[in-house]
Amino acid sequence: MAQPKIIAWMKPSCGWSMGVRAVFKKYNLAFEDRDIINVREHYEEMIKVSGQPLQPTLSIDGKVLADVSGDEVEAYLVKQGIVTKSAAPAGVPTDAACATHDPDPATLIQIGK
Repeated sequence: MAQPKIIAWMKPSCGWSMGVRAVFKKYNLAFEDRDIINVREHYEEMIKVSGQPLQPTLSIDGKVLADVSGDEVEAYLVKQGIVTKSAAPAGVPTDAACATHDPDPATLIQIGK
């Protein structure tokens, strides 16, 4: 199966983001990890691409998946035939919120300034 082009807008340490990263690792899929907390342009880009401020937000071969869990990403990858379902463990929970919530990026970033 061909390697899809994957862009992932995520927080560095959020449980949801870690679950998505674990799914990509499980299936050996390369992806561009765009930090929306520390790089203002990435957060703005995510909103522009997806029309919403929630993460993880992904672009997989141009298809935008907004506010998704690792479980949802895995289901999408299987349904699209990008990967074949594997029973191998992901190593971290793939459908779990952050243990402690990072601040909302919108409160940290003044969009347009």
